Amino acid sequence: MPKRTVRTDKAPQAIGPYSQAVIANGFVFISGQIPLDPTTGQIVSGDIQQQARRCLENLKAILEAAGTTMENLVKVTVFAKDLKDFQAINQIYAEYCKENPPARSFVEVSRLPRDAAIEIEGIALLGA
Repeated sequence: MPKRTVRTDKAPQAIGPYSQAVIANGFVFISGQIPLDPTTGQIVSGDIQQQARRCLENLKAILEAAGTTMENLVKVTVFAKDLKDFQAINQIYAEYCKENPPARSFVEVSRLPRDAAIEIEGIALLGA
C-alpha cells in the first residue's frame, strides 16, 4: 500500500513542507500539532490546559479525516516548554485518552514553532 497524505480544514494547515498526516502500512502518522485555531491560524489564548485541548482537538480532527479515532492511537509524544505543566496537561489528556491509553512520551523542550507552549504528535492504527 503506497503512502498517502491526509488533509482537513478542521485542523491547522501545514506551515511548512510537510503534511498534516501520512497514512502508510495501516498506520496514521500525525505531524506535531501546536495550539493553533484552524479558523484563525492563531495560537489560542488561555492557559496551558486550553492550549493542550486545542492541540488534541486538532489531532482528533486529523485522525477523523484519516478515517480513524483517538481510540486507535498507539503512541503519542507531548512536547512542552515547561515540565511544571505536566499535571495540568495530563488532566486534559486523560479526557481524550480514557480507555486503553496509548504509549506516551512527555518531553520538555526549549522552544517550539510559533513559540507555542505545547506540541502533540501521534501515531494511530488506521480504522479498526
